[in-house]
Amino acid sequence: MGKGKTSGSGETSPPAEGRHAAPAKVVLDAEEALRAALQLHRGGSLAEAEMLYRRILQSQPDNLDALHFLGLLCHQQNRRSEAGELIRRIIAQDPQNADAHNNLGNVMEGAGELSQAEACYRSAISLRPDHASAHNNLGVVLMAQQRAAEAVAAYRRAIALASDSADFRYNLGNALRKSGELEAAGAAYRKAVELKPDHAGAWQGLARTLTQAGRREEAAAVFEEWLAADPGNPVVRFLRAAFLGQDLPERAPDAYVQQVFDEMAEGYDAHLLENLDYRAHQLLMNALSGVLPPPAATLDILDAGCGTGLCGPLLRPYARHLTGVDLSPAMLAKAAGRKVYDDLINAELAAALGRKPDTYDLICSADTLCYFGELDPVFQAATLALMQGGLLAFTLEDAGDQTSSWHLNPHGRYAHGRNYLEGALARARLQIHSISSVVLRTEGKQSVKGHLVVAGKDEKKFHNSQLGEQGKAVRPKENPNV
Repeated sequence: MGKGKTSGSGETSPPAEGRHAAPAKVVLDAEEALRAALQLHRGGSLAEAEMLYRRILQSQPDNLDALHFLGLLCHQQNRRSEAGELIRRIIAQDPQNADAHNNLGNVMEGAGELSQAEACYRSAISLRPDHASAHNNLGVVLMAQQRAAEAVAAYRRAIALASDSADFRYNLGNALRKSGELEAAGAAYRKAVELKPDHAGAWQGLARTLTQAGRREEAAAVFEEWLAADPGNPVVRFLRAAFLGQDLPERAPDAYVQQVFDEMAEGYDAHLLENLDYRAHQLLMNALSGVLPPPAATLDILDAGCGTGLCGPLLRPYARHLTGVDLSPAMLAKAAGRKVYDDLINAELAAALGRKPDTYDLICSADTLCYFGELDPVFQAATLALMQGGLLAFTLEDAGDQTSSWHLNPHGRYAHGRNYLEGALARARLQIHSISSVVLRTEGKQSVKGHLVVAGKDEKKFHNSQLGEQGKAVRPKENPNV
């Protein structure tokens, strides 16, 4: 779930106000251009919005609004260096601008520069002690540095300044729960859902806290209460099934996956790499390096469930054309900022694969298939999307003793037994080239074990004997009868 981190001005996206720019005008004044840029920004036309922001800054280099929203746009796209430079230009003009210091802290936190982020938030608070967002954001980076007691104090100060913020209460609940103060954590979560009845993170936190306290029946009742408040919500039904282990769906609903990753997009990379010792992307590339031809930009590759694009820079040297697909628009915006993908598609994975028959030399999927229980549909779609001899490389969480099936864990991810996995690959006519047991990451100080698999569609396309004189893969001839 998201951390409820907020910008200094209270705006985490361009505001809704402002009239449409008149398309017939050739020249816009700065105020009209800014309104038009904001309209484009809010509508997702980021390239066009950026062009207008930069046009304003060409004529008015000190326009604080244009600097602010262009910095936000760059931050949304994971272009942290540019975002930081733009916000620093605001601070250079207006050193007493507490909002700018707070927003620079957000950029530093997203980059994993926690000490610098902390300094920025403290500067904002020094300039404006009643800056509730800065106190909350300080709590976020203190928690990331395992300084829970200080984080609790920061969250309590934020709440004292903005008592109606459900996000601040949720963050406090997380810090208290991780500190073992379960009664206080439950109270914080309960207040968060009173303030915002659709706050999924707070409902989950409340159920998790009660479970941790050994009050499982009360935790089950939380899901019933949540479902009664929002009976049509597929996210609630899915999490209830995961918690109770009953009426298990064959895969996570799209709405759940999108919500989870939209909320986690901010600071996602730093959290995975710094806090969880995430390594699935690197493990996949290590396995593929012994199978693929030397990197010569010859392959058509799909990064399936690309997220923020951690695999993108590793795949790019091999790719003639690199496509990323993900359900989360916020994650795709981060991936776009890496500027390594030729295409980024917002779609459900199996559906996206089904629309692209005989297209890819390689489909790579790091920690995405753990949101599928039944693997047959996605494996069969992958077989359809691969060219003859193409490869599917992926990681999955290991179900341990449940070797012949799959199960849904209470945290909302599926785990698969090896026997089931091998059977699903065989049914999809995918031949296993390698399968190994690996540690994907750590979670709660425990190693998360998984499967690392490389499988192929029919013949081994990338065997040494099939490499051309320059070490490039020889693409099979088209079969007109297929």
